[in-house]
Amino acid sequence: MTRDRFLHILHFADNSQRPDKGEDYDRLWKLRTVFDKLNEAHAKFYNPSEHLAVEKVIVKFKGRAIFRQYIPKKRKCFCIKIYKLYDESWYTYDMKLYLGRDSHSATDNMTATHTTVRQLTCRVEGLGHKIFMDNFFSSPRLFDDLNRHQINSCGRVQPNRKDLPHDFGPKQLKLKRGDVKVRTKGGLTALVWKDRREVYILTNMEPPPAEGNFCDENNRPVRPHIVERYNWHMGYVNNSDRMATSYSMSRRTLKWTTKLFFHLLDLMLAIHVHSMHYAIHSCNSKSVTIALHEVRMKVYGVLFNGLFTLN
Repeated sequence: MTRDRFLHILHFADNSQRPDKGEDYDRLWKLRTVFDKLNEAHAKFYNPSEHLAVEKVIVKFKGRAIFRQYIPKKRKCFCIKIYKLYDESWYTYDMKLYLGRDSHSATDNMTATHTTVRQLTCRVEGLGHKIFMDNFFSSPRLFDDLNRHQINSCGRVQPNRKDLPHDFGPKQLKLKRGDVKVRTKGGLTALVWKDRREVYILTNMEPPPAEGNFCDENNRPVRPHIVERYNWHMGYVNNSDRMATSYSMSRRTLKWTTKLFFHLLDLMLAIHVHSMHYAIHSCNSKSVTIALHEVRMKVYGVLFNGLFTLN
């Protein structure tokens, strides 16, 4: 059988069992079983590290799908958006597919992004994890909500977010390069640092830093510790995407089910096995490195020959 013929007949659900369209219609019903089984396996066979990161990932797709996104500023302007929860080893602990605007997810007290983060973190509540996110998700209400579930948070934030100080915008502060301004409310700290442009950080992980102008002997602004920490932990996402696309099995297709399936397959082969290999050897105090393509070849050995040995 040729590859194109195989991809044409590749199905994950019985089309005769298609649900009726209504308020509870699931747009992911063709791939729902695979998606849910993977999320269950992610949580069952792996314990995430203390530091986590929430980020959106875009999968390039130019076919027809009602939840396809058009983001003109991105290189992959036509795409499918997935929200993911990563840990330090780049392991995807949980994920959620964006299926379009949902009127049930947004309320007067909770935005759609707030609901998304709460759904992604429901399995790590009460365990003292620390979560980093970008300004697409961050808000004071979300951080207070996560803090009530023993989850500390840190992330970049938009200065016009609701419940932030009204004098926190660039027009009100008039900062010079290297300036640091801080506002606090309870255990929540809002910080703005001026480099080439203003960087706004919201956190409840650390005590508020000192205000002032901080530059080195070459008159270059000194980056605050919380900004360095944020940059370090948000790097999980970039590393994970880089590994997933290094030896991708994805092919051009107009079927969104096939595109997502091979993206999930790349995710498992490229990152999860690789991450668990390093987790096992780190527990055994062994410094062992293994190339990504070697991990894939050993997984193929399991699938086709039943042989799987990670030395």
